[in-house]
Amino acid sequence: MERGNQVLMNTYARQPVVMVRGQGTRLWDLDGREYLDFLAGIAVCNLGHAHPAVAAAAARQLQELVHVSNLYYTLPQIELAQRLVDLSFADQIFFANSGAEANEGAIKLCRRYSHEKFGPGRYKIICATNSFHGRTLATLSATGQEKFWQGFEPLLPGFTFVPFDDLAATAAAVDEATCAILVEPIQGEGGVRIPAADYLPGLRRLCDEHNLLLVLDEIQVGLGRTGKLFAYEHSGIRPDIMTLAKALANGLPIGALLVTAEAAQGFVPGTHASTFGGGPVITAAALAVLDILARPEFLAEVAAKGEYFLAGLRSLQDRHAIVTEVRGLGLILGLEIDGDGVPLVAACRDRGVLLNCTQGNVLRFLPPLIVSRGEIDRVISILDKVLAEL
Repeated sequence: MERGNQVLMNTYARQPVVMVRGQGTRLWDLDGREYLDFLAGIAVCNLGHAHPAVAAAAARQLQELVHVSNLYYTLPQIELAQRLVDLSFADQIFFANSGAEANEGAIKLCRRYSHEKFGPGRYKIICATNSFHGRTLATLSATGQEKFWQGFEPLLPGFTFVPFDDLAATAAAVDEATCAILVEPIQGEGGVRIPAADYLPGLRRLCDEHNLLLVLDEIQVGLGRTGKLFAYEHSGIRPDIMTLAKALANGLPIGALLVTAEAAQGFVPGTHASTFGGGPVITAAALAVLDILARPEFLAEVAAKGEYFLAGLRSLQDRHAIVTEVRGLGLILGLEIDGDGVPLVAACRDRGVLLNCTQGNVLRFLPPLIVSRGEIDRVISILDKVLAEL
């Protein structure tokens, strides 16, 4: 850790532990201590650590073809794009390397599509307060949390912010310069905020009425996290654009922009690109991930375990006055407390459980989707003790 502090830039508040190995839902540090991982690399390792099918797919591809650039076609990329099209609303896919890049691509696509379709002057994107869309300058400008803006101003113009889950405020924000609405179906970094059932359908209607693009950022909540493959499926609507990343290759870097054929017309050769986006090794691994995540029986079990976990957290709320709210869907869950959540994270880590705190007072649980009910019970038991001590 001392060596890391010397050679790594000071951009993370790292916890005092050095991880060296992972298997399934478990991690081990340099001293050999075992941890139950209920963060999963921040919703990345949905199939757990070192999943054999994903490792085997990447290893096979490493021995065949690693990189040729997107000046050529490669089979794993085409096959992954086809699989995503078959599983979703989308007609076409663009691959990047991260969620921020996927959102950056979505922002560019919205602006250029509207410019080509309606002429200059339509460039504004309505976003939600408390949102999080990435760390590039454009995605930072689309993020509705001022704490992330500090020191980076002036931000990119053209983003309007309205309260999350407020259809009236969103409708009032639409003007002749608006081209799109960009939201997370569930706000993860914003504190596991779940909107009312009519929110996404209402946004869809609003976009249809004003010829706007509806963009859903499913980087954290997509790919099985909510008990369905994509979170938008809970609402019965179809977006125009959706961004994915995090869990798509279970830890290997990939982002994806999923779009309708209509929206895809905004990009033509030369308007957007990525040197490493959708490389053969990463897309081969992602195909192995989707083979598992997309199984109906797998998703049904995620939903069932999510309900089981939610019930356990609510039992803690019944026993501890410091717990003010429990919320979540599938296996993205939040426990809000009346106080600072950071000491709770440290106390759980000391007892062998990894989680994190967002918004200062919301414990966020993002376990691998392969977590067992017994492991959920263990976490509830440890939380019970930690909350009692607090």
